[in-house]
Amino acid sequence: MYAIVNIAGEQFKVRKGDELRVPHMHLEPGKKIVYDEVLFVDDGKDVKIGTPLVKEFSVKATAIEHGRTRKIPVFKKKRRKGYKVKNTHRQEFSVIRVDEIKKKAAPRAKPATAKKAKATAGE
Repeated sequence: MYAIVNIAGEQFKVRKGDELRVPHMHLEPGKKIVYDEVLFVDDGKDVKIGTPLVKEFSVKATAIEHGRTRKIPVFKKKRRKGYKVKNTHRQEFSVIRVDEIKKKAAPRAKPATAKKAKATAGE
């Protein structure tokens, strides 16, 4: 079973047990998180495509660690002006482990209230 999930504006293909490097989230390692923005689910027998979301599925994950990517140079220059600037950038990320892809429980139907019963009986 796998799903495609929207995490911080990016789409990730996830399976149970996968470890993903996602944009930095402000969570302590070991903290649980639930993603409800599931776009696609394939369980081997059936395929569900969201319009735009598959509302009955969610993905549960655990934050493992945080880190930063390697340095990349950022160089700016304007020709014939004598302007040169050299900087570097390191993007922060979080590593999460997918615990499960779960179907949400169906919401229970609410019983008819007494007011509605009286209103229909009076007509």
